[in-house]
Amino acid sequence: MSASARNTAGSLTLPLLLAGPLQAWGSSSRFARRGTENAPTKSGVVGLLAGALGRDRTADLTDLASLRFGVRVDQPGTRVRDYQTAHHLVTGVSMPVSERFYLSDAVFVAAVEGGPELITALHEAVRAPVYLPYLGRRSCPPSRPVELGEPVSGPLEDALRDQPWQAAAWYRKRRGWRAGADIELSTFVDAVPGDGAADSLRDLPLSFDPRHRRYGLRAVRTDAVTVSNPNPGRRVQVAPAHDPLSALGDP
Repeated sequence: MSASARNTAGSLTLPLLLAGPLQAWGSSSRFARRGTENAPTKSGVVGLLAGALGRDRTADLTDLASLRFGVRVDQPGTRVRDYQTAHHLVTGVSMPVSERFYLSDAVFVAAVEGGPELITALHEAVRAPVYLPYLGRRSCPPSRPVELGEPVSGPLEDALRDQPWQAAAWYRKRRGWRAGADIELSTFVDAVPGDGAADSLRDLPLSFDPRHRRYGLRAVRTDAVTVSNPNPGRRVQVAPAHDPLSALGDP
């Protein structure tokens, strides 16, 4: 049975817009190297939602982690690397140079699906967050409102398919001129149990307690949806008729 064919009676889906100059969605950072996935992680988005609700880092995450999660890649962006230095807050000792990776100029549509009471509370929270949202790291503020509209009924697969293309105008024009009336966008969605085509990612948040952060494995299915292209057809410039020998006249 497909995910969209499941019994979703009573469930709501909240669409979110994740766009900014820089984003960083790490799932397996080691020592001084801080990487980023190519799309928002569930742990990162759950952290954003928990902050919008005003929850402490030691608060229980069970209800938020149990939400179904999916993301659509509207504008993949470019991976960039930065080096940072820091000093220990207490001792003042210089820390090792940190190598950090980011996604530059990326745009994603994310969605969480769950019970109406929790989804409604999350919608109100992203409209007036207790803690300002950031895109994976505190140094990555969003460039557009995270709220993308009212919650919708049904599975998140439908929400990811029905949302208009959210890429920047310059990117839509550049890519849209090479495509037809529709354009295909990649999606990464929580897989249903037993999905043999799913991959695993360690980004299921169990605890954000800074003394002992914990993450579990999550099954993720890679797919694609088709959305309407507002800029179909590439511009074609037709050269004017010109005969360079016409200026020579008749012999």
